[in-house]
Amino acid sequence: MRDLLPPQVAVAVAEPPDFTAPLLPAERAALTESAVTSRRQDFTAGRVCARRAMTALGLPPTPVPSAPDRSPVWPTEVVGAITHTRGYCAAAAARATELRSVGMDAEHHRTLEAGVRRLICLPEEEERMSRLPTGISWPVVVFSAKETVYKVWHPVVRQWLDFHDALVDLDPDSGTFTARIAPARVDAAEVPAPPTTISGRFVVDGDLVRTAAVLHLP
Repeated sequence: MRDLLPPQVAVAVAEPPDFTAPLLPAERAALTESAVTSRRQDFTAGRVCARRAMTALGLPPTPVPSAPDRSPVWPTEVVGAITHTRGYCAAAAARATELRSVGMDAEHHRTLEAGVRRLICLPEEEERMSRLPTGISWPVVVFSAKETVYKVWHPVVRQWLDFHDALVDLDPDSGTFTARIAPARVDAAEVPAPPTTISGRFVVDGDLVRTAAVLHLP
């Protein structure tokens, strides 16, 4: 993820020991007794990486518990994001005085079934993807980009964003994407200067698709 984010963002990628490392008490409280092993390991690695990223910023390794919707609760002076997919986990953090929001996502490169594609992609996106180079599962890139967009949007606006609420345009030549938020969502926002466009970067590296974006201060 370091290659997709600006210098003021600290990034930590999990190593194997991080998936079973100790959690801080406030973090352990966010896990239910019924949480399966994979959920516990992903959560643990994400929190270990989050604290490591904060340390890289020169900040104390503060606990990162979960909100009721399971999104990470960062310290007030930090903006950040956590992503995990099978065998991969990373966290990114920046000072809230330097960036408004940070988002990132990782997905395994795979083919999506038609029904899943309809849930994720707008007709305009399907038409644009049909003109992109072959050999890459572009719907997965769009899916990952929309996950990143949501992680940028939600901490700022505190409202749900559906897959069809963002129209993503991919530029394979530059490895960038631009997401335009549906006007109805922007109009309904109750915060000053809600983001209308979120731009980020993507890379398809082996079997992994990675996307990331930041929102600058207004």
